[in-house]
Amino acid sequence: MNRGSSSPSAAANYLLCTNCRKVLRKDKRIRVSQPLTRGPSAFIPEKEVVQANTVDERTNFLVEEYSTSGRLDNITQVMSLHTQYLESFLRSQFYMLRMDGPLPLPHRHYIAIMAAARHQCSYLINMHVDEFLKTGGIAEWLNGLEYVPQRLKNLNEINKLLAHRPWLITKEHIQKLVKTGENNWSLPELVHAVVLLAHYHALASFVFGSGINPERDPEISNGFRLISVNNFCVCDLANDNNIENASLTGSNFGIVDSLSELEALMERMKRLQEEREDEEASQEEMTTRFEKEKKESLFVVSGDTFHSFPHSGCSLLSLDFEDDMIITSDVSRYIEDPGFGYEDFARRGEEHLPTFRAQDYTWENHGFSLVNRLYSDIGHLLDEKFRMVYNLTYNTMATHEDVDTTMLRRALFNYVHCMFGIRYDDYDYGEVNQLLERSLKVYIKTVTCYPERTTKRMYDSYWRQFKHSEKVHVNLLLMEARMQAELLYALRAITRHLT
Repeated sequence: MNRGSSSPSAAANYLLCTNCRKVLRKDKRIRVSQPLTRGPSAFIPEKEVVQANTVDERTNFLVEEYSTSGRLDNITQVMSLHTQYLESFLRSQFYMLRMDGPLPLPHRHYIAIMAAARHQCSYLINMHVDEFLKTGGIAEWLNGLEYVPQRLKNLNEINKLLAHRPWLITKEHIQKLVKTGENNWSLPELVHAVVLLAHYHALASFVFGSGINPERDPEISNGFRLISVNNFCVCDLANDNNIENASLTGSNFGIVDSLSELEALMERMKRLQEEREDEEASQEEMTTRFEKEKKESLFVVSGDTFHSFPHSGCSLLSLDFEDDMIITSDVSRYIEDPGFGYEDFARRGEEHLPTFRAQDYTWENHGFSLVNRLYSDIGHLLDEKFRMVYNLTYNTMATHEDVDTTMLRRALFNYVHCMFGIRYDDYDYGEVNQLLERSLKVYIKTVTCYPERTTKRMYDSYWRQFKHSEKVHVNLLLMEARMQAELLYALRAITRHLT
């Protein structure tokens, strides 16, 4: 155990969930039940995902062509609500795991395990433990980091920083990795490793944000492999996140309120568009609005505060996670410094790092060419994936058609980058406050910065009249925005090392 005492008396205060393997405090009166849903997601009704898969032959073709596991896993099923994006995702993931590249195949999967472990994502860990062994990995390495070569161990620091505070990465971190004698990394190898780390940190955000269920295993009596259930798991669902929860599905649910919420959002978008056409904000005003949004993100707290949602007649009490969760040994063996986590970029009362001005180091002009030069073709695949998710639209919002959602997509993407200290000079951050309600901001911050804390209640609390496919699109945007932010910091450090 990594937090708290491991003495017998302390251990008596905890129990291990038989479904999810999460360690829980007994005095929280957690009611543990069997998994509440049998589909690919605990958040999305099974029929919605199944219908998308049965009508889409393209998905089956993509799985046959690009799936590393050779089957339609739960992540792929949920992503198949957006087949165009799914193709970009599977092609880039297949390339980084299976095609020619600087790193040996088993190392790629072990790096994926190390990345997923930073967020306790047992779903991804188990998937890549299997892949690691299938590609000839040494089984002993799965006993933990102390059994792996020093070269792989040396990735711990950059894995930790990328996952939680990428703005701390400097050229010195890069120099340490490429100049360590017999255990050194070549720059192409390091770029391959960084791409894998960023990909799997971000994918953990998607797994938790979409409530991805464990894979069914026909060889196990109840169909589930116990260790492969995610950490949000049934412990959250059993209490107040049950899909059948009357407060969310009953006739007393505030449909009128959520409809008016939708109409209000549409109205705000229309007004912002008109204001933009009438008068552009000055550069000074844009800077002020960014700083304001960055500071306000400090007060969007996930995990230790009381959030009230008056329109639904209920309150969300998020548990104090530091006190209520300890990392199981299954996960902790793959990480060092498990207590290191996200810390707000704009910390209160402290001298903080200078803002990353996107114009000084952009993906399009700098990151793309560097990554493509050192790890051939991955830049093109990542660029296509970023563009795909950013431009993806069906011109709908809930029940409305012929809607231009560009403004909303940009606000979601840029809010993630804002929390990571990245600023776009040409973007008016006043739009973030206008378009993203508080419950959505709580959800975004949780999924992006502390994905393992995501619950179904958070997922249900925002955009209640929107389709599940639209919420999956939000998760895709958050995932790609997070991955791009991590890559920008890492690639900027590599560029500084080279110059």
